[in-house]
Order: sequence, then structure tokens, then C-alpha cells
Amino acid sequence: MTLNIQSIRGMNDILPTQSFLWQWMEKRIHNVLFQYGYNEIRLPLLEDVKLFERSVGEVTDIVTKEMYDFQDKSGRHITLRPEGTSGCVRAAIEHNLSGMGYQRLWYQGPMFRYERPQKGRLRQFTQLGVETFGMVGADIDAELIILTRDIFRNLNLLDKVKLEINSLGDSQERVEYHKILIQYFTDNYEQLDEDSQYRLDKNPLRILDSKNPNMQALLNNAPKLLDYLSEDSQRHFSSLCKLLTLSGIEYTINPRLVRGLDYYNKTVFEWITSELGSQSTVCGGGRYDGLFELFGSKSTPASGFAIGLERLLLLLETSQNLPTSSIDIIITNESNDDNDELVATYFKIRDIAANFVILNYFSFSSIKKQHNRAINKNPKLIITIKNNSEINIWDLRDNSHYNNETISSIPNLLSSLL
Repeated sequence: MTLNIQSIRGMNDILPTQSFLWQWMEKRIHNVLFQYGYNEIRLPLLEDVKLFERSVGEVTDIVTKEMYDFQDKSGRHITLRPEGTSGCVRAAIEHNLSGMGYQRLWYQGPMFRYERPQKGRLRQFTQLGVETFGMVGADIDAELIILTRDIFRNLNLLDKVKLEINSLGDSQERVEYHKILIQYFTDNYEQLDEDSQYRLDKNPLRILDSKNPNMQALLNNAPKLLDYLSEDSQRHFSSLCKLLTLSGIEYTINPRLVRGLDYYNKTVFEWITSELGSQSTVCGGGRYDGLFELFGSKSTPASGFAIGLERLLLLLETSQNLPTSSIDIIITNESNDDNDELVATYFKIRDIAANFVILNYFSFSSIKKQHNRAINKNPKLIITIKNNSEINIWDLRDNSHYNNETISSIPNLLSSLL
């Protein structure tokens, strides 16, 4: 009996037809991070469940519904990481990174959440995370936002995204605001959906993030946290707004923007798009100054953001100017015999043209079939080996031909043609 084994639902393969676009996207993002002086940190896929129960919040959807958690062979309760910030903070504490001065870090890799797979939302998804430790001012919040702006600009996507910002104040301000919010929603209890009724006593801020269309009027009229901020939080938020304005960054203040995780305070921000339907958030982040203390470490100011790369790729695919796989030269062979000397000539051409992307289309089939296959790959040149010393060159960009050239003439030809 034949086994029909397929990938697990929501955990997709990235095929060669898409991997070049991933590489192009990642290279451009990494270049921006390098230019800003951020350093890569590589984190494990598996973490202790308590790490996320403590940081993300025990009543968040991630912890209650979405984590891939299990007992390992020694009986420890562990999980595939659902997000990266908590693991990065754990690593910073474990290796005393915060004691070594300011830290600007980035990481990239798979995250795992058990939720209904759909376009732009997978069970295994790739996330780019950026975290900063030790910097308390609004200037680092502005730097992160401007850095993300430069990422979108470097990907030619700046016209497809818009920035929203808000302030969540500090923990004490949120405690007082929670009381006001709970009273408001209790007075309008019958208008809450089931999820919001569940969150009412446990995490009322998350109700503001509801996308239920039947609740939007209720949410729009809810008390706004911005009206209950302390002078310090107001000053921090005002400074951020001023820095963004002076830097030419357009933004909208969205008082309902709360982000989905419990550890955020003061600044929160999202880059959103109207190109992807309900999956509108492309990048999100903010401050989380209390997370180090939550893990028993000394107080350390911190802020960061994350970008879901699958969703970013979907946004790229809405563009009219997608990059294509770049092949400079395809080598074909006039002889359809198994000729070791001609194959050795191909390797000699590779050495001579070592700086170019070269693909060998030797198939020992007819030259016409080789050329048809080569044309489908859209190279710049096709070099056909006639014999051990002679070649023909076909420049597909202007359909010009250079026949009966010698192998020794390749460097000069390539410098003029490519």
C-alpha cells in the first residue's frame, strides 16, 4: 500500500519558485538592520511553558488556545515558541546581555501557534523580531518606527502601509483604566460577544481589539486610555509624536490599538495595510519595560517589534514590480553525445565567469530543446559550446548573436555584454 504522506496542515513548504523571493526580501531587510547597527541573536525553538505563561499572559489566546506544548521525556512541560520577545529576554537575562550596555538585537525564524490556517496566518510562520534593551526614552521608540519605515521603503512597499500609534501608559495607569473600562462594558454587557464577555474580568483591554462588526459602535464610544495617562506617560508619548513629525513620518493615533500581548506599556505601534483583507497588520511592536522584572531580573527598559514574513511576502506579491530569479548565463551544448571534454569546457567557462550566475542545461538532447528550456528561465545570455575551444553567444536582451568565438575571449565579451 502506498503511503500518502503530506505536510502538516498550516506548516507549508517554501518551493524553489518562491525561495528566491524570500532571499531577496530577507537580504534587503538584513541590510537595513546592519546599517542601523543591530546584531543577530539565534534562539532555540523550544522553551519552558512558564516563560510564556508569565510574559504573554495566562488568559491570552496564545497561552489558552494556541501553544504547541507537551511533556518531554524527562517530564518537563515545554512548548514550541509562539513568539520571540520572551525568549530573547530570557537569553538576555541568562547571559547578562543587559549588563553589557545597550543592546540592539534581531532574530528570525519559525514560530508556532495552533490556530485555523488561512491566507497570511499559518501554524508555522516565520517572524523577524527586533529588540532593544537598556534605553528608556521615546527616541528609541522613534528609531524602531523609522527603521521599520526604511524596511518597507527598501522593499518598495512604503505606499502600501500606514502607521498607527498609541500609548498604554504604565501598569498603575492601566489598573485604574481597567476599572473604568470594566464598568463601561458591564453597563453594556448584552452588547458583548462571547469572547469579550470572557475577557471582561481578566483582560478588558483586549476587548478594544475586537474585530466583531456588531461591536464597533460600542468600542468607538468606550473611554480612551489616552485621557487617563500620567504626566510622565503623556510626556513620553508627546515626545514620540514630535520626533516622528520632525522625521517626516506620517501616523495616525489609534486609541483602540492595544496589541495582543500582556507585556506592553507606553508606546505601541502597528503598520497596517488594506491590501490583505482581514490580515491587515504587517508589523507591530512597542515598549515592554516590565518584562525583565516579571522574570525576576532587575528593571530594564525594553522595546521592539515583529514582522510576519509570510504576510510581508503576500504584500510584496501585490506589487507590480516583483523581482525575478536572476540567471546571467545558461550553458548549452551542440553535441548530444556524452562528451566529458565538453563538460570540462563548461567547468572552464564557470571558472572564467566566476562572478556570474550560471546554469548548465546540458541534457544531451537536441540544441533546439536545450534552447527552449533555457529561454523559459529568462537568462541574459545563452552560451553554446560548439567544441572544446569554440562557443556561440546569444544575448536574449536584444537578440544579438556572437558566433565562433573562442573560450579565451569570454572575459572581454562578458565585460561588454553584462
